[in-house]
Amino acid sequence: MGAMARRIEDLVVWQLAFELQREVFAFTAIGAAWRDVKFREQIRDASASAARNTAEGFGRFRPKEFARFLEIAHGSLDETKDGLHIGHSRSYLSASEHDRLIVLATRALAANASLGRYLRNCQRT
Repeated sequence: MGAMARRIEDLVVWQLAFELQREVFAFTAIGAAWRDVKFREQIRDASASAARNTAEGFGRFRPKEFARFLEIAHGSLDETKDGLHIGHSRSYLSASEHDRLIVLATRALAANASLGRYLRNCQRT
């Protein structure tokens, strides 16, 4: 695991989730995605939930509890990824934007899963 994270901002898993959230908020702030209120609010909430639950779990200071919050964040990342596919199918995202954001979401999911595995194997509860 390397050096211990002292702040949520030190964790790659949070950095990736936060970056995905930032990107989602950016593309939904303009054009047709902005006008599709239900889509906009749903994908924004999902992307914000991933970073938010990662942060909350980190703040609990117990590995198993943190792992549980990462499971919730994982679901939110999957929901965000699904929203990206929907956004692309509705032409809210170009093919290149879609591909770039799917790569980011996939990286966030992989980091989340890796940290979750580590935490579930920690001795401390």
